[in-house]
Amino acid sequence: MQIHVVQAGQTLYRLSQAYGVSVADIASANEISQTDPLVIGQALVIPIVGQYYWVLPGDTLAKIARQFGTTAAELARVNSIGVTSALHIGQRLYIPPMPKRRAVVNAYIDPRGGTVSPALTEAAREAAPHLTYLAPSSFRIQRDGTIALPPLGNLSAIAQENRTAMMMTVTNLENDQFSAEVGELIMNDTALQDKIIANIVDTAKRLNYSDVHFDIEHLRPEDREAYNRFLRKAVVPIHAAGLTMSTALAPKTSATQQGAWYTAHDYKAHGQIADFVIIMTYEWGYSGGPPMPVSPIGPVRKVLEYALTEIPANKVIMGQNLYGYDWTLPFVPGGAYAKAISPQAAIALARQFNARILYDYTAQAPNFSYWDNNGKEHKVWFEDARSIQAKFDLLKELRLRGISYWKLGLSFPQNWLLLEENFNVVKLL
Repeated sequence: MQIHVVQAGQTLYRLSQAYGVSVADIASANEISQTDPLVIGQALVIPIVGQYYWVLPGDTLAKIARQFGTTAAELARVNSIGVTSALHIGQRLYIPPMPKRRAVVNAYIDPRGGTVSPALTEAAREAAPHLTYLAPSSFRIQRDGTIALPPLGNLSAIAQENRTAMMMTVTNLENDQFSAEVGELIMNDTALQDKIIANIVDTAKRLNYSDVHFDIEHLRPEDREAYNRFLRKAVVPIHAAGLTMSTALAPKTSATQQGAWYTAHDYKAHGQIADFVIIMTYEWGYSGGPPMPVSPIGPVRKVLEYALTEIPANKVIMGQNLYGYDWTLPFVPGGAYAKAISPQAAIALARQFNARILYDYTAQAPNFSYWDNNGKEHKVWFEDARSIQAKFDLLKELRLRGISYWKLGLSFPQNWLLLEENFNVVKLL
C-alpha cells in the first residue's frame, strides 16, 4: 500500500498513470468520488503490493533499505540493479512489502438513544473483519449492584459472522459522566462488590462475551488501592468462567502523576492483575480544549514508554482515535466546544473552503485552517494515512500487543486498509 500526498495540479488520472492503478481503484480505496478535485496536502492510499520510492539527494541503497527495514541486496534484487549501482535523483525504486506481525485489534462502539442506529450498525459491519474484539460502551454499574446494558442491536451477530469476539466494557458512568461517587461505593463495599461481580460474570456468559473490560475512571485518589483489590477479587471468578479480564488506563507518564483521571490508575498493579490493558493515548486535543492534535506521537510515545517500565509489552494495547476536531477561533476556555469530525469529512471541508492541508511532522498529524461563510476562522486537526501509519510503526517498534480504536461511527477507510497492510489481525473465534 502506497501513501501519496497530493501536490498542486495532480489528479486521480495522473496518479493512476504514475502507479499503474485504475482511477476507480484509487477512488474506491479512499472512498472518494472520481470527479471531485483532490486537495493539496491530502494523503491518499494507492492500492498496490508494496510501494514505490523516488530517490532523493544523498540517498544510497543502504540508507533506503534501513528506512524500510530491508537490505540493500534485496532492493537491488527486486529492482534488477547492482548493489553498488549509482542512484539518480528521481529514480523510482520498488519497495517490496515487509513481513506482517500479529496484532490484537479492538474497537469501541458507543450506541446512544436506546438503539444501535443504522449508521453505527454499518460501521460495525465494516470494521468487524479487521477486529479481534468489538466493545459496546457501556455496561454501567448501578448503585444497587445491577448492570445496565447499552443498546446492542445485532452487534453480536455481526461479530460472530466475522469471528470477532465481544468485549464487555464495564463503567462507572452515571448520567453520561464518570462518577467518583459511584466508584467510591463500588470500591468500599465488599458485599456490593460480590453482587456486581456475579452480575458481570452472569451477563458476560449469557451474552457469550469473551472479555470483561473495566473502564472505571475519575476515581478518588484514596480509592487507588481499593480499585486494585477489586480487580484482584474480580479476576478470579472471571477466569473461572473462561473469560479474560482487561482494563482501560488513563495516559500517564509516571507512577506519581496527579489528577482525577490519573492517580487511581496503578499501571504496575493492572499489569500484574489484568490479562491486558488498553491505554487511552488520545484526547490531548479535545472538544473543550485549545486546538491541537488529538494524539500527537511524541506524548503518545512518552506514555507508552513509561507503561513498558511497569507492564509487559505483550499486555499493552495502544489507544487510537478515529476522529479529529474542528475548532472555531478564537478559542475561549469554557466557550463553544469543538466539533468532532471524521477524516473523510475533514477532507471534504478542506475541499469546500479551498484549504491546503498541512502536516506537522513533529506531532505526525495533518491540519488546516479555513474561514467559514460567516467570516469565522477555524482550525482542524484530524487523522490521515500518514498519521495512522506513524502509530502502526510505533506499535511495531515497541512490540505492543495491539491497538484499540475510540470509536466506530466516523468514517476512516484508509485506516482499515493500512491495518491489514501492516498486521495479521488476531482472531479468537
